Amino acid sequence: MSVNVKLLLTGLLACSMALQATADPLPSWNDTHAKTAIVEYVASVTDPTSEQFVPVAARIAVFDNDGTLWSEQPVYFQLTYALDTLKEKAKKDPSLINSPALKAAAAGDLKTLMAGGMSGLQEVINASHSDMSVMAFQQSVKQWLATARHPKTNMRYDAMIYQPMLELLSYLRDNSFTTYIVSGGGQQFIRAFSEKAYGIPPQQVIGTALHAQYELIDGKPQITKKPDVSFLDDGPGKPVGIATVIGKKPIFVGGNSDGDFEMLEWGSSNELPSFGLIVHHTDAKREFAYDRDSHIGKLDKGLKQASSRGWLVVDMKEDWAKVYPKTP
Repeated sequence: MSVNVKLLLTGLLACSMALQATADPLPSWNDTHAKTAIVEYVASVTDPTSEQFVPVAARIAVFDNDGTLWSEQPVYFQLTYALDTLKEKAKKDPSLINSPALKAAAAGDLKTLMAGGMSGLQEVINASHSDMSVMAFQQSVKQWLATARHPKTNMRYDAMIYQPMLELLSYLRDNSFTTYIVSGGGQQFIRAFSEKAYGIPPQQVIGTALHAQYELIDGKPQITKKPDVSFLDDGPGKPVGIATVIGKKPIFVGGNSDGDFEMLEWGSSNELPSFGLIVHHTDAKREFAYDRDSHIGKLDKGLKQASSRGWLVVDMKEDWAKVYPKTP
């Protein structure tokens, strides 16, 4: 290789490295305080010369899913999956619809179903999620995601993920953070799509879990989902899930509702420099606007205490240049 070619390649490499260094890591975030706060925090904890420096092993970031990484209105997407699945099962076996809650669910009568409280919802989850292998369940979720459409946007549900949050996840990983999902949603439901959607592998998903059982079915070993919840990963359950699975306090916590309050509080109690982020749904035009009075994703306590606790409240309308990956 000639000296000139070597010089040319060296120059190109230097230019490439310079461009990477100056490239905007969060292009879908407007140039507001929120973006600046995130970038400054990441810079401080990853700079070995900074007093705020955090070793790579302790760079744990956890995020809620519903309303934080993808949309959650008008009902949690997993509930829509459960209703659609129940209807399909009922076509094959009408005897499954044997209670008022299941009748309401099969008829799409959400008002009556929700009036029945958690017991009615649990009936729907049991009927649609249990007595199948984890593999079969996750395949069912993937098939549903490939065909189902949101009633307002007509988008695939897995297209309604937040582009700014995808960039944040990538930015953190580029800076040697390990990213986890810690969700009140079903663990196996989220694991069916988390790696493809967010770049987060199944083993880094903590969620609500039904009972499970090891069985031999036709001579093949399988883990089968059984009725009823064995672990509720919401509210105070989230720090428990983190402590049980990760074994370390996170230094970066992202949520959107009061169901994430204890997780944010847990991360803030870290002796290392921490960062709490709350996605505030303020954009009725591009997504949805809701907080204190919402039937799901209620944000009241967190909104009141965010400032005093030093948590960043991200205003979706003001801080995000775009919401979904394929929309302006």
